[in-house]
Amino acid sequence: MPCPRPRRELAVPTERIGPPLVGDERTMLRAFLDYHRATLAMKCDGLTDEDLRRRSMPPSELSLLGLVRHMAEVERAWFRRTIDGEEDLPLVWSPDGDYQTAYDAADSTRSEAFAAWEAEVEHSRRIEREAASLDVTGHNARWDIDVSLRHVMLHLIHEYARHNGHADFLREGIDGTVGA
Repeated sequence: MPCPRPRRELAVPTERIGPPLVGDERTMLRAFLDYHRATLAMKCDGLTDEDLRRRSMPPSELSLLGLVRHMAEVERAWFRRTIDGEEDLPLVWSPDGDYQTAYDAADSTRSEAFAAWEAEVEHSRRIEREAASLDVTGHNARWDIDVSLRHVMLHLIHEYARHNGHADFLREGIDGTVGA
């Protein structure tokens, strides 16, 4: 069992707003996606770079910082490369298209990883806002398929929800913090 220790508090903790109980499809998808984005950020609140780089267990490279880096790649791949058509845009940490590479955060810092992730989230939000509808389609070159913005948003909700489960366990292993 991890030894509980004081956390370094951030000046401004992550604000997470629960999704509405009623709303149109686009509003609901946007709100659930933002809720899961905020959940990942919350799991990292108050931790040092060293804490954020702490790996789950050998031989896994999984860490909270690795999850942030991975989700930056996922945001970029689905919103910018697929929906916005920037197919030649390289991934940030995975030049060969191997998304596992982003998990290796051994030399990464909070500021570097979060700056990239937050930038990708802002690109994603802009692309979604500017899309005429959820039926807008883009081409995913990796799998040679066409997908709708609706599919991309649902896929990202799935990705965040799955990885936020990992983040729960990682955070508990670092300082015993559980829940939410």
